Amino acid sequence: MSPPFAAPGSSHLPGIACVTGGIVCLTLSDSLAKWLGEFYAPVQLLFVRGVLAAMVIAVILLAVGGRRALRTQHLGVHAVRGVVNVASASCFYLSLTLLPLAETTAIAFAAPLIVTALSVAFLGERVDARGWLLVGLGFAGVLLVARPGASGFSWAAVLPLLTAIGYAVMMVSARRIGAQESMLTTMFYIGLGQAVVSAGLQPWFWQPLHSEHALGLAGIALFSTLGLGFITQGFRIAPASVVAPFDYTGLIWATAIGWVIWGEQPDAWTVSGALLIAGSGVAIMRRPRAGAVG
Repeated sequence: MSPPFAAPGSSHLPGIACVTGGIVCLTLSDSLAKWLGEFYAPVQLLFVRGVLAAMVIAVILLAVGGRRALRTQHLGVHAVRGVVNVASASCFYLSLTLLPLAETTAIAFAAPLIVTALSVAFLGERVDARGWLLVGLGFAGVLLVARPGASGFSWAAVLPLLTAIGYAVMMVSARRIGAQESMLTTMFYIGLGQAVVSAGLQPWFWQPLHSEHALGLAGIALFSTLGLGFITQGFRIAPASVVAPFDYTGLIWATAIGWVIWGEQPDAWTVSGALLIAGSGVAIMRRPRAGAVG
C-alpha cells in the first residue's frame, strides 16, 4: 500500500522550485496590483492583465500547436469560470488597497478549506471527522486574522474571503474540464475570460493609462501568468502532497514585501491566525483523498 503522502526528496526539488518560484511571481503581481490599485479600479487592472496574458499565451499556442490548440470542448465552463474569476479577483485587488498585504494573503489562503467543503457538495467526495476538524481550525484562523466584533475589524476583511470562495469554485470547476485540455489552453481561456467579462464594465471604471505605470501593468500580467504556469508545472512534475504546502510560502513573501515597501507589521493575532490557516491547509492537502460517494 502506498503511503498517504510522499516525502520530499531530491527528485522533487524541481517541482518544489517551480511552485515556490510561482508563488514569488504571484506575490510580486499582487504587490504591483496593490500599488496600481491607488490609480485604477480592480476591473480595469483585470482587463489589462487579461488582454496581455491572453495575447501572449495565444501566440505561444499558435506557435506550438496551431489554431487547433485554441479549441476547447468546454466553452460554457470557461465562461462561468471567467465570471467567477473576475468577481473574485476584483474582490482581492480591492482588498489589497484596504488591508495589509500579509493579512489579505492569509485570509485568501482559506481556499483549500473551502475546496474541501465544496468537494462534498458538488463532487460527492467524502470527508471524515478529522478533515472537518481541520476545516474548522482553518476558519478559526480566518476569524483570528479578521477579528469580527473587534475594534480593529474592517469590512474589507470579507473581500479576501470572497476571493477564497471564488478561487475554490474555480478549482472545483476545473474538474469539469478534464485532462484532455492542455495547460496552455486552459490558461489562455482564463486570460480571455478575464478580458471579455471585465470589458463590459470598462465604460464605468476606465481611467486613462499613464505611461509611468506601463511597466507595472505589464508586470501584473507577466508575473501572474508566469506564476500560474510555474505552479501548474510544479504540480505536473512532482506529487501534489509534496509541492502543495509550498503554496503557503506566499505568506512569507507577502509579509516581507508589505513590511519593506509599505511598513506593514502584522500583529500577534494576524500571525497566529495565518499559522493556523496554513497549518490546517497543509494538513488537508496532505491527507489521503477519499473516494466519491456512490
